Amino acid sequence: MPDLKGGIRRSKRINDNQETPAVLATTAQRGGANRGRGRGRGRRAMNQDDNAVLVGPGACGRGCTGVNLPVKHPVEKTAERLVAVEEEGSTSPLPERVQFGNSPVYMLDRKLGKGGFGQVYVGRRITSAIGCTGADAFEVALKFEHRNGKGCSSGPPYEWQVYSSLNGCYGLPSVHYKGQLGDYYILVMDMLGPSLWDVWNSNNQMLTEDMVACIAVEAISILEQLHHKGFVHGDVKPENFLLGQPGTSNEKKLYLVDLGLASRWKEAASGRHVDYDQKPDVFRGTVRYASVHAHLGRTGSRRDDLESLAYTLVFLLRGKLPWQGYIGENKGFLVCKKKMATSPEMLCYLCPPPFQQFLEIVTNMKFDEEPNYSKLISLFHNSIDFNSSIRPIQIDGAIKLGQKRGRALFELEDGEQLRKKLRLGSPASQWITVYSSRNPMKQRY
Repeated sequence: MPDLKGGIRRSKRINDNQETPAVLATTAQRGGANRGRGRGRGRRAMNQDDNAVLVGPGACGRGCTGVNLPVKHPVEKTAERLVAVEEEGSTSPLPERVQFGNSPVYMLDRKLGKGGFGQVYVGRRITSAIGCTGADAFEVALKFEHRNGKGCSSGPPYEWQVYSSLNGCYGLPSVHYKGQLGDYYILVMDMLGPSLWDVWNSNNQMLTEDMVACIAVEAISILEQLHHKGFVHGDVKPENFLLGQPGTSNEKKLYLVDLGLASRWKEAASGRHVDYDQKPDVFRGTVRYASVHAHLGRTGSRRDDLESLAYTLVFLLRGKLPWQGYIGENKGFLVCKKKMATSPEMLCYLCPPPFQQFLEIVTNMKFDEEPNYSKLISLFHNSIDFNSSIRPIQIDGAIKLGQKRGRALFELEDGEQLRKKLRLGSPASQWITVYSSRNPMKQRY
């Protein structure tokens, strides 16, 4: 039987300390680029950055009055960009200009963030630009990954393959150009606004029920489209949900970034579900929001994204999760044990009923079970204001997607019972056997 405790010690898993993402972020900013180890293998490091400067609504542009948004000062000056960069022992300077083929020429500007797999800068278009978004935007986000960096030793980053398959998918930022300049692989992407972590942190670390319900509906719709393409995200958390740029028509639109840990739940050739496997020494995601299955090293599937989303929603609504605060190399094991011992009733006792219902449904899903996205969305229907003009998060896209697929929102039937009840009580009845210094916890499949 797998030794979870030993596995966590051997893999030296992530530090769950949250970090404050950069204001304008893409797949590599703060929450997106801080992968510490093993692209596609899910070992990453997180460090808290508390240097964000919070300002009032007036700083985020016209129309941005619903929430206070944080602003970060540029990290490096132009001259500093030419200084040697520490990237896996590399001393290669970043290119001052970026151009691929017939693409516009972009000048490197301020730095947005840096992580274990790369750095993100603002790129300013030299030639004339049109609008704030798209390939013709004045500013874009440039993600740099060194050719000798983690995940690039055998060619372009794994994330490139995922974006090639998913570019244009609803709720994901667009990649306009990609290529190699000198020692760096570079992505030219849409520049976005603050993350949900930023918004939560600038609003007294607690969001309203209406806003979190809107986030839930839109996030479920984004995950539905991602899953429809055959992928699971693998690292759903507040830092990886970003809003559009303040002052633009997309400032209330939600985006999902960071596809570095995405994986296929469905085989591309045959269309069949991937096989179940379990490797206790391999962890994917972020400790605080990862599903219990991820802690136990199980192959990722659609249920894991939804369970991570459930923890994300509770965190945004309540401001804290019961398993926060553990430290040390055994932290992953302790967090997993606490998650298994915390029932939906305990976790959501201060939350409106839809959040508990959502958590109960997604934590009781089978490995290859197809989620009922319509049903999950319908849980939050009554928590959302019907006046679309005052909604804190835009859900028009989610509504259109629902109409396109011919689904209707409906309420749960009174007295409906879940098909199975797991993880609702003592950890002694949970999942596989987990060994610790005490007697092993017997499990039920």
